[in-house]
Amino acid sequence: MTVVLGSLGLYHPPTDAIELPAVLHALSDPQRLQILRLLDAQKTPVPCGSLPLGISKSTATHHFRVLREAGLIEQSPTGTSKLTTLRRADIDARFPGLLELVLTSPRELSDAASGA
Repeated sequence: MTVVLGSLGLYHPPTDAIELPAVLHALSDPQRLQILRLLDAQKTPVPCGSLPLGISKSTATHHFRVLREAGLIEQSPTGTSKLTTLRRADIDARFPGLLELVLTSPRELSDAASGA
């Protein structure tokens, strides 16, 4: 089952279709981990362009797409931007404890694992 949101046709997998290999791939990049940590700190949806990422717009777009298609984030088109939220409840339902472990792990371990 494909879930499409809004007129832009943004793909968001339903909870039961979120697959561990896609999630682990999305979590394997330090920049995407930073995005998830920033989103986790937010209590409301935020425009993706408002996050302090320090990367080009095209690179940010790529990272958001990988995270969205893996089922880690949800993006809702609003005007000229996309409001972005972490799909914490969905990930916790599918893979209990995984997101908490990743988001609370020391940044040094994340950087060392990625070879940074």
